[in-house]
Amino acid sequence: MSKTKGKSLCIFSSKGGVGKTTTTINLAGIFEHLEKRVLLLDLDLSSGGISMALNKPFDKTIYNFVDDYNNNRYKNFNDYITKYDDYIDILPSPKDPRQINKIDSKYIDILIDKAESNYDIVLIDTNHILDEINIVTLDKVDKILFVLSNDPLDLKNLKSIISIFKDSNVTNYRILLNNSRDPYKDYFSLYDIKNIIKANIDYTLTSSFYIKNMDNYVMNGEIITLQNKMPSTFSKDYETLMSIALEALEENVKENLGEENE
Repeated sequence: MSKTKGKSLCIFSSKGGVGKTTTTINLAGIFEHLEKRVLLLDLDLSSGGISMALNKPFDKTIYNFVDDYNNNRYKNFNDYITKYDDYIDILPSPKDPRQINKIDSKYIDILIDKAESNYDIVLIDTNHILDEINIVTLDKVDKILFVLSNDPLDLKNLKSIISIFKDSNVTNYRILLNNSRDPYKDYFSLYDIKNIIKANIDYTLTSSFYIKNMDNYVMNGEIITLQNKMPSTFSKDYETLMSIALEALEENVKENLGEENE
């Protein structure tokens, strides 16, 4: 258990299919390299896939936490956790879609507080809908990472969300352009993208990070960033993910990257 309260990072997008869940899982691997205890909190309640992607069967879900807390049965946060390895745990979304509507957004704040008290970093995967649960989550977390693709609809949607954030004085977000999701989609240059969304691109995953045999990793429940060859084979993208992780922890980026490369 962490001695001090951990940090929370919500991975969000303005449309589906941009590689948000894969990015969340890969970041978990980076935090493991940093020897941080990680919780993958799957708040993509309609189609959560973290536990399936990591090939981990589970019994308890977010619904069980909320239901127990609401009925004074809650005792220990670890009762709801599915373990991936010594550093990474998972709190899955419900198996039964009928349970989704029974998750009151007022418990999301409590859930994230409990998670931050037990882990160094809480990585929260979401769907792309600005519903009440996601709004509460975005308002609660320490930092937000928008995952963006080179897609016209995605760019237009993100522009609208950024406009809402600016009107609400929300500034704790960064934007990740994921060129690895579909390396053949290159409609716009980086300059064009910045002009369309009226914001800066803070991080970029290159098209070189496109994994042709991604299905094999999913079937085996493996995390790409935990593979031995990852830092050397995809050095630029590894450094990008490491920079995101270190900023989320508010640690020194250059100093830690130097240590990783020694």
